[in-house]
Amino acid sequence: MPNPWLQNQFTQVQLRTLKTKFASVKKSDADHVAVKDLPPVMEKLRGIHEVLSEEEISNFLRESYPDMNQTIEFEPFLREYLNLQAKGSSKTGGKRKLKGSVSFLKASTTTLLHVINESEKTSYVNHINNFLGEDSFLKNFLPLDPSTNDIFNLVRDGLINVAVPGTIDERAINTKKDPNPWERNENHTLCLNSAKAIGCTVVNIGTQDLIEARPHLVLGLLSQIIKIQLLADLNLKKTPQLAELVADDNSREAEELVTLAPDKMLLKWMNFHLKKAGYKKTVTNFSTDDGEAYAYLLNTLAPELSSATMIETSDPNERAKKVLETAEKLECTRYVTSKDIVEGSANLNLAFVAQIFHHRNGLSDNNVAPVVEDTPDDVEASREERAFRLWINSLGIATYVNNLFEDVRTGWVLLEVLDKISPRIVNWKQASKPPIIMPFRKVENCNQVIEIGKELKFSLVNVAGNDIVQGNKKLILAFLWQLMRTSILQLLKNLRTHSKEKEITDADILIWANNKVKESGKTSRIESFKVHQPSGFYLILAIVSLANLTDKSIANGVFFLELLHAVNHRHVDWSMVKKGEDDEEKKLNATYTISVARKLGCTVFLLPEDIMEVNPKMILVLTASIMYWSLQKHGPYQIPEPVPPETLAEEEEEGEEEDFEEYEEEESIEDGVSNLTT
Repeated sequence: MPNPWLQNQFTQVQLRTLKTKFASVKKSDADHVAVKDLPPVMEKLRGIHEVLSEEEISNFLRESYPDMNQTIEFEPFLREYLNLQAKGSSKTGGKRKLKGSVSFLKASTTTLLHVINESEKTSYVNHINNFLGEDSFLKNFLPLDPSTNDIFNLVRDGLINVAVPGTIDERAINTKKDPNPWERNENHTLCLNSAKAIGCTVVNIGTQDLIEARPHLVLGLLSQIIKIQLLADLNLKKTPQLAELVADDNSREAEELVTLAPDKMLLKWMNFHLKKAGYKKTVTNFSTDDGEAYAYLLNTLAPELSSATMIETSDPNERAKKVLETAEKLECTRYVTSKDIVEGSANLNLAFVAQIFHHRNGLSDNNVAPVVEDTPDDVEASREERAFRLWINSLGIATYVNNLFEDVRTGWVLLEVLDKISPRIVNWKQASKPPIIMPFRKVENCNQVIEIGKELKFSLVNVAGNDIVQGNKKLILAFLWQLMRTSILQLLKNLRTHSKEKEITDADILIWANNKVKESGKTSRIESFKVHQPSGFYLILAIVSLANLTDKSIANGVFFLELLHAVNHRHVDWSMVKKGEDDEEKKLNATYTISVARKLGCTVFLLPEDIMEVNPKMILVLTASIMYWSLQKHGPYQIPEPVPPETLAEEEEEGEEEDFEEYEEEESIEDGVSNLTT
């Protein structure tokens, strides 16, 4: 695009999306786009949808183009889009949130209004200085000066690694003092894929945006990472004392507490103490309080540090100053100024309250047993829930999923995912958007989910929409696994330049991986994928398994490092690889494998334990993701030789040895399982 100013109004991802939308307007028999054809498409664009009607858009365009049959190029189209956004913003008073936005700067990563909040920049820089000041590598670059653009210059070099502990294996980071452009790009790729893996929304951010250090995108990403860090303990598993927030006899409220998003849990904790302090109002967000609620909160949590005048002060600015003085006595990191409190900076106030929680939560000091003891099955289900939840959020659908099992029960999220995987497959006229009051509307949504699943040839024998509404975890995980698997197989199929009508199979992935490793001169291999078909209910899970689950070449992570080395020789440093002779070495290899895959460009959500325990579903997705990246870079592959029939017969016999007698209707479920892994 020749116009630098216009280009800077959009991210690279936004430009590609808008280019696609613009091209879709062109008639099949036309060489150019006509202005008259734009309104139906522009009415659906972000910032305009549900704000301006097609008629209003047409009238607006007619002011610049009296002849609506006139043709228009992409650059003028972008200008008209920005003008329409400004018109829509003025129509709503500038206060309308973008559809689907969530708290703490998710909107900042998608909006075209690039306003940089200096208070937020200062707070994020101070946070980085505090938490990374002792880092052996970054200490050469820290502390950063909040009043300058040091943070953006540092990000441009790809040196920021602020994440959930253990997310990034630092052995995979390029830590040269002067990294070359390729090494910087690798660091940025690792950063973005790791951000997805902890729940950040980075749909509209690309590596080029970080290389150019676009301030609004950098701050948006940093804010999400910091939020995840600050709210990590706001759940019953990490802080079981939070169960005190509900009355013993309120089972419904206790059930809701388990599913609360971290920021909602923080508000509930705050209101719990405010009620005890005699505060009459209920705080519903982090942007409308002028410091009065903070005064009551700190007075009840730390009465020995609070002054009587803090609550009595009527001047909001003076009260905010006293609140900050009291918080500093608690050694809370100063995320806000008195001005931020009075003016209601939502992001910074959330961080401030989270700091108060970490230093003085006012809950019982007794050792409280976890609300629910995890069984081995629960642990595996929890890991799968995490992987599917993060995968869904990485797709960029409008709804952000905080608790998978609860958030899918309306059916709406699953419909959004299905529409993303197979565009136009959902009949939105027959769908009900949350909040849904009438239960039968949820069933209708979920029934459509099941029908679409059957259309996509999922194994769903004896499964009904009501099973999802009731929150049946095994069925939800089974459905999502088939959905994720279908998504990656579709991507692989679309990269083939021949035989596109032939479905790609797990065997194709297996043979490709073994051939790649063999071509590189290595000897490790995966013996086979097979369909694990025990009788009983677990058939619905349709697990793609491995013939030898104790194969050290898989459990120790070496095979996947050899595969990554085969597709790109630069990424694996063999001096970092262990033999995998014990669990510690296996975990080091598995962690390194995941980070190298992300550095390569693979978006994966598995954990080291999934490799160590050879979780067949996550192993398949990891292998397929590496294959997808390789085919994108190096072109299509030849159709592999089919697996001999006797091998398949032997695998089927092995898979039938297990028996789960506690579940009913085994035969009808067994009949439908074979569709999944064709």
